[in-house]
Amino acid sequence: MNADTLFDLIRRKKSFLCIGLDTDIKKIPEHLLDLEDPVFEFNRQIIDATHSYVSAYKPNIAFYEVNGEAGWRSLKKTIDHIRKTDPSIFIIADAKRGDIGNTSRLYARTFFETLNVDALTVAPYMGRDSVLPFLEYEDKWAILLALTSNPGADDFQFFYSEKEQKYLYQKVLQTAVSWGSPDRLMFVTGATRAEKLSDIRKWVPDHFLLVPGVGAQGGSLEEVARYGMNNRCGLLVNSSRGIIYAGNDTGFAAKAAEEASKLQQQMEKSLVQKGIL
Repeated sequence: MNADTLFDLIRRKKSFLCIGLDTDIKKIPEHLLDLEDPVFEFNRQIIDATHSYVSAYKPNIAFYEVNGEAGWRSLKKTIDHIRKTDPSIFIIADAKRGDIGNTSRLYARTFFETLNVDALTVAPYMGRDSVLPFLEYEDKWAILLALTSNPGADDFQFFYSEKEQKYLYQKVLQTAVSWGSPDRLMFVTGATRAEKLSDIRKWVPDHFLLVPGVGAQGGSLEEVARYGMNNRCGLLVNSSRGIIYAGNDTGFAAKAAEEASKLQQQMEKSLVQKGIL
C-alpha cells in the first residue's frame, strides 16, 4: 500500500482511526477464557464489530510474544482475519525493532514476508543503516519513533543540542526524512504532545504521522487534527484501551464499536473542515 492508496482508504472510510490490538489475556472478558484461543476470539469480535470505522489496526507484538508459540499463532490468525474481513485495511505491527543491518533485514522479512503486515514500528537510535532494510520493500512502511507520548520521552527526546540549536527528536525527524519517501516512511508522534505537531509538520510536511495517545492516555483528537493534518490528511490516530476495553462482558465488542464510531464521526468532521471530504 502506498500513500495514495492509504489516502484513498481514509477518504472512503471517512476515518483515520487506527485501533491498537493490545490484547492482554488478563483483561479480556472471562467468558472467552475457556475457548481454544481466547486472544484471537477477542480480536475477531473486535475486528468484526469495528472494521467499518477504521483504516488501520495495530497489534502490539509484546501482547502476543508473552504467550509464546500460542501468541504467535494468535497474531497470525488475527492478521489473516483482518485481511479476510477487509483486505484494504492497513495493518501495523507495533514491534519497535531496529538493530544492525543484517539483523534488521531479518526482522523485515519476519514482518513483511512471513506475517505480511503493511508497516512496522522501528527504533531510530542505531541510525540509518539499521533502518534502511525496512525501507527496501515496495509498498511496505517503516514507522520511525520520533516523539512519543510516554512521560519518559523527556529523558532523551528533549535533549537540546546548543551546537545544533535543536532537540534530539527534531534531529531524528530532520535527518530521517531523507531516508525514505512518503510512500514508505511514517513517523510516530504522540497525541499528548499535540502542540508540537505544527513544528513537526514544517519538517515533515508530506509524510504520514502515526499518533498514539488518544483515549486512555488523554490526548485530544481535535488538537491532533488541528495541528497535524495536512491536505492529504497525513494522520493515523491510534486508540487502544479506550476502544477494546470499553466493555468487559458478553457485549464488549458492541461497546468497542460504539467508541470507534464516536471517534470516526469526529474524524469525519475534521476531514470535512480540511476540505478533504
